[in-house]
Amino acid sequence: MLWLAIAIFSYLILAMVALVDKWFLAGPVPSPKTYIFYIGTLQIFAVLLIPFVGLAVPGIPQFFLALASGAFFVFGLYWFFKGLQFFEPSRIVPAVGGLLPIFSFLFIFIFSGGRETISPGDFLAFFLLVVGSVLLTYERAKKFSWASIKISTITAILIALSFVLAKYVYLGIDFWSGFIWIKAGSFLAGISFLLLFRKEILAEVFKKKEDSARKKTTAVFFLNQGVAAGANILQNWAIALAPLAYVAFINALQGVQYAFLLILAVLLSSRFPRLLKEQVAREVILQKIMAILIIGGGLAILAL
Repeated sequence: MLWLAIAIFSYLILAMVALVDKWFLAGPVPSPKTYIFYIGTLQIFAVLLIPFVGLAVPGIPQFFLALASGAFFVFGLYWFFKGLQFFEPSRIVPAVGGLLPIFSFLFIFIFSGGRETISPGDFLAFFLLVVGSVLLTYERAKKFSWASIKISTITAILIALSFVLAKYVYLGIDFWSGFIWIKAGSFLAGISFLLLFRKEILAEVFKKKEDSARKKTTAVFFLNQGVAAGANILQNWAIALAPLAYVAFINALQGVQYAFLLILAVLLSSRFPRLLKEQVAREVILQKIMAILIIGGGLAILAL
């Protein structure tokens, strides 16, 4: 189960990246369009891997699958950040965490013509991982919102498609070539944001800031994106190694990232109190502990 260990480690790194993303969207780069433009266009640096790993030219179907996978991931991130901008995280995060693995499983079943299935024991592990993810991030919302459900559903569909299409890319081409072509799709998606929202993005890019503040923000952004790139490579490696039917489990493991994120936020809250905006009521703490235990149970069943 090498893919499982790699996926868990990637989510540990992504939890650290999420803390910095949260800081950027709360201050230095408040526009999801601009932030996604930055993230998307930086994917072009994947071409720097070519001299070291080579680049195979895929067939036409694999080529378009790779571009679509990369683009869907960027578009999915945009809708996720957009949801966080307009709604409380307690509405968006649990919904995405619950819907994403379900849509992934559904797409795999449809694309494989129903041939890809999992055992009852693994289905129980899948169920526990999804339930634990939702329970870990769920907070009582004041009012039900169809708008937040719609954004969460769009996010889940796009990212699920990205993961499933990536797996089909890796089934037909070597890992590094597939990864680079997928990142080409992400780059094109990032450029599309500049074409669609040129005035807003350029206004943000060329906004006057103090030189020291700009240098600090730029340095932190590139460092964070470098770390995110490493985590993304691990995540894609897990996708490439996992059996097709188990790609949905990589999405279901999102709860592991939430658990890591919660632990990191607690550890750093004394030095950076703004990172931790969690309720500390007794029932909330018990809920999160129960959620982590459920996720641990799902991981144990899957590993065994």
